[in-house]
Amino acid sequence: MNTSSRRHFLRQLGLSAAALPFLPALPSLAQGNAGTKPQRIIFMFTPNGTIPPEFWPDQTGPDFQLKRILAPLEPFKNRLMTLKGVCNKIRGDGDGHMRGMSCLLTADELLPGNIQGGSDKPAGWASHISIDQEIKNFLQARPETATRFGSIELGVAVPNRADPWTRESYAGPNQPVTPNSDPYSLFDKLYGSMKDRENLGSVLDEVRDDLKTIAAKVDPRERELLDQHATFVRDMERDLQSPATENLIFPPPALEQGVALDNDGIPKICKMQTDLLVSAFANGMARVASLQFTRSVGQARMRWLGINDDHHHLSHEPDDNAEAQEKLVKINTWLCEQLADLARKLDAIPEPGGSGSMLDHTTIVWTNELGKGNSHTLDNIPFVLLGGGLGFKTGQAMQFDNVPHNRLWLSVAHAFGHHIPLFGKPEFCEGGALALG
Repeated sequence: MNTSSRRHFLRQLGLSAAALPFLPALPSLAQGNAGTKPQRIIFMFTPNGTIPPEFWPDQTGPDFQLKRILAPLEPFKNRLMTLKGVCNKIRGDGDGHMRGMSCLLTADELLPGNIQGGSDKPAGWASHISIDQEIKNFLQARPETATRFGSIELGVAVPNRADPWTRESYAGPNQPVTPNSDPYSLFDKLYGSMKDRENLGSVLDEVRDDLKTIAAKVDPRERELLDQHATFVRDMERDLQSPATENLIFPPPALEQGVALDNDGIPKICKMQTDLLVSAFANGMARVASLQFTRSVGQARMRWLGINDDHHHLSHEPDDNAEAQEKLVKINTWLCEQLADLARKLDAIPEPGGSGSMLDHTTIVWTNELGKGNSHTLDNIPFVLLGGGLGFKTGQAMQFDNVPHNRLWLSVAHAFGHHIPLFGKPEFCEGGALALG
């Protein structure tokens, strides 16, 4: 009996199911499918486009050289691929930043709405499920690939507001998924807290007494459900007798305490979030994740790099502003360093059974809302794929001829064995999945 059915059962019996706290990550659940060779995917978002001359390799194929922005990925060169010429062709309502963000993973138009952006028509939320949630649902529907959470959505300094500029992940039309930008809250979600355990213990006492009260009143046909719930109570009591993190395959990270969850805390927040993400993957809690840096029109001031200007305004400076261009290269290089750090953490953990590292079975997709900030172009979105497990031919720079990014998401879905014929706006799926193998 899962958590939702237990709650429903208790409500049918007239009990106070709403009082049940969030269940901590018990060892039996955290193990996941540790003995398999899972496919995993992470969608990493950074805003405001890139600096094309310092990003795209000049060569195609395997003999490519990494430019300054991608230089931090040199240790992983044989496990990455750059995809130039992949474009976000979604138009309709909303401005370029809104469509660049909320249509990035959904690949379909925004719904009508009253959220005004720039000088374009107002718009609402996305009209389609995002590719991360599509893959999550596919994996969760299969017992051999289902995990406790299915997917984890993480943020780094995502502002406390909800609009199409701040959401890339969608559970369905008009259903934005909020990224968790608080690593301390995320830790409690993944591993539980002592307060959760104390609250759960007190509720279990009440439920146990309630079960005794109703035992003599239920219809015999309800006896099986009652016995199942009584078994659940006994199992939870047993689990509460030992630490929630006991028997985990990979220990939970020790988070630095007291980090301010603001602009200047971004470097430390990023480290904690990637530690939590890798730990959750290692413990089989999810196989799909998104990691979102700030938002579309991201205005981080990266003072730790000696840059006091905000990212968005710098990205609007003309190409002949050499000082601004240099600052933007520095910002994008730092963001690439965060990608490299995530890859290193995954690569440091061996898969069970000696089948390589976690990075060999995890693909990180680095995405952006724009191709170039000062032109607001949705062409040549700076897509980088890093890692393995999906059967793509890595170690190469690829060049496409202005293809819709819908076809890239088809390639990703098919690599997971999810052979959908379309994703997002149908007219942009002509030609099918991109050949990345």
